[in-house]
Amino acid sequence: MTSRVIPVDPFTLVVFGATGDLARRKLLPAMLHRDIAGQLPSLARIIGVARREMDRGEYQAMAREAVKGVDADGALDAFIERIFYVAADAESDEGWDTLTALVNEREDDTVVYYLATGPDLFVPIAEKIGTHGLNQPRTRIVLEKPIGKNAASALTVNEGIGAVFPEASIYRIDHYLGKETVQNLMALRFANALFEPLWSAAHIDSVQITVAEELGVEGRAGYYDKAGAMRDMVQNHMLQLLCLVAMEPPSSMRADAVRDEKLKVLKALKRIDTSNAASVTVRGQYKAGASAGGAVAGYLDELGEPSQTETFVAIKAEIGNWRWAGVPFYLRTGKRLPSRVSEIVVSFRQVPHSVFDGETPRPNRLLIRLQPDEGIKLFLMIKDPGPGGMRLQHVSLDMSFAAAFQVRNPDAYERLILDTVRGNQTLFMRRDEVEAAWAWVDPIIEAWQASSEPPRSYTAGTWGPSAAIALIERDGRSWSEGDV
Repeated sequence: MTSRVIPVDPFTLVVFGATGDLARRKLLPAMLHRDIAGQLPSLARIIGVARREMDRGEYQAMAREAVKGVDADGALDAFIERIFYVAADAESDEGWDTLTALVNEREDDTVVYYLATGPDLFVPIAEKIGTHGLNQPRTRIVLEKPIGKNAASALTVNEGIGAVFPEASIYRIDHYLGKETVQNLMALRFANALFEPLWSAAHIDSVQITVAEELGVEGRAGYYDKAGAMRDMVQNHMLQLLCLVAMEPPSSMRADAVRDEKLKVLKALKRIDTSNAASVTVRGQYKAGASAGGAVAGYLDELGEPSQTETFVAIKAEIGNWRWAGVPFYLRTGKRLPSRVSEIVVSFRQVPHSVFDGETPRPNRLLIRLQPDEGIKLFLMIKDPGPGGMRLQHVSLDMSFAAAFQVRNPDAYERLILDTVRGNQTLFMRRDEVEAAWAWVDPIIEAWQASSEPPRSYTAGTWGPSAAIALIERDGRSWSEGDV
């Protein structure tokens, strides 16, 4: 089976922060892959913008190095010729006249301004774009998470960007929503009569969402210590996944129809604050231990100073509506865990009565694996083959995307950048979604700050503090680790 390639109109992608890690590791390779696939029009171009002084040739050499792992099949030189560079300062007028002239060379292009910078530069860059008249009707602006560090700062960012661009031109990106498996969650729910009638508290016992990383903070310690796992992962990635699991069927796949339903979920989340945070949340911080690569240092050793920042979070969340009343949503994310895995596990209720003597059927489970080895598994009870009585086994119907479709699985950024060019906001967060997410997260962070209890220590290479295990086992459940 081959994927269908849909070309887009001519466009100019302007990447601010073009010398940074995101641009080199994700954005440039994503565009090269789309070029190889034949999806980029011949007139598409990329303009890198950063403060560093260099000419076009030097930046092209940097870009060539960034994409060296991509099998370009002879297309690399043509792709490199698409790339331009402008040295400009987000907080002064230096370089902006040059950028303006280069962008305006092609008046009919859709222009995408991708802000691959720190969030403190979002509003200054947007204001410069407005000052120089670069916010035309066919322009869009892409904001990387985090959008602020709390509800108040998110509001400031949204108002600052909104003063220059209309909401229809603002694309708040969460790359998890561009993953193939995440979109297949919507297909699974809304394109099949099998699941939707069962998708409620009447048939579902609990939901687990895990985003685990083997790595520590690496070179991001400075940023990470200001954010922590709650701001870095829960407020955006994990709440978006929760919304897609829990949302009502939208009236259509139009952007606002989908986002309206996600917003309802965020607003229905039961409040967690100083009154209950200690019983339904766990925050942890890794100490020295071992990973697949050998011995690793603890978070404080990597940071080089004392810190109360959490590198692990576990939360028991609940949604106060008819569909999900009484169903716990267990969220878990952390660094220096045993493996890199992102998955959603939907556990169905136990059969009301077992007719098998001495055999207790295990509940059905649906596992949606986002990374690695993207795919879907449905665990069912079957008879163990052979004579000698009725023996039951818990086995999976397994669909690996790589095996089923035998095509390369595009990186999320490939899809999301071209969705921006097309003007499709379905997989992007709306302003009120961001603000509603912060409204739920802020009281949790405030409760932690008000508590005298520091983050619980856990050894690198384990699944977090023992309190996270207790959090779910108090309810008679256990975390999914590997095979479910």
